[in-house]
Amino acid sequence: MKAKETAVVLIEFQNEFCKESGKLNDVVKEEIARQGTIENGVKLAKGAREKGCLVIHCPFVFDEKWADEKCVCGILAGAKEGGAFRPGDWGTEFIDEMKPEEGDIVLDGKRALSGFTNTGLDEVLQKHGIKNIACAGFLSNVCVEATARSGYDRGYQVCVVKDATGAGSKENLIDLPLKALAISRFTAVSYIRISGNTEESDDGVRCTRCPGGFGNDDFYTVDSIIRRCLNHIIEQSDLFRTDFPGNQI
Repeated sequence: MKAKETAVVLIEFQNEFCKESGKLNDVVKEEIARQGTIENGVKLAKGAREKGCLVIHCPFVFDEKWADEKCVCGILAGAKEGGAFRPGDWGTEFIDEMKPEEGDIVLDGKRALSGFTNTGLDEVLQKHGIKNIACAGFLSNVCVEATARSGYDRGYQVCVVKDATGAGSKENLIDLPLKALAISRFTAVSYIRISGNTEESDDGVRCTRCPGGFGNDDFYTVDSIIRRCLNHIIEQSDLFRTDFPGNQI
């Protein structure tokens, strides 16, 4: 892909998530440490600028009036109850390591999950002739995923930089590629069955040639086989990593 046609969208690298005193740091601190999320985010942004990519920062700032009007629930309601991401608070500021630099674009108005909602992101991308989007930040399986899906729906080529994202657990992070690659259960099950790698019974499915530690004499549900195979592929490959040559721009 061409650097001039590529944007790196950095989602919510803010104190609330990334720093010890942040209200949501406990949710992600273990995964940040395990993955080196901040260090990889810095490397991603630096490399993108050097190559001539567009770097876009997409912070979240809680808008209480908007939330009340929309009757939000779930994770956004949790942010309201916890007093997180309030306008003007330290927790809402960008972390020092990921502050915008000259030439970067900072979006305003992110109140929901997708970085496209109410921010003008699509207009910015079109104005700069962007065709490719690389998403990074928080949370991997919430706002990063929502932004990636929205970008795909709008016709952009989208990837998620796995080791520059953070989630509440390794399991949530592993879920991301399955969703981002839009592999449906029906498609995966069909492939497993027609590939001749399984035997089925009332107890489940026996995977006769399967990575991920399955024994040939054990039966598993189809869903568990899909997940174990996918986890094995992701863990053993260099896909979705900032330092993999094939992912470089």
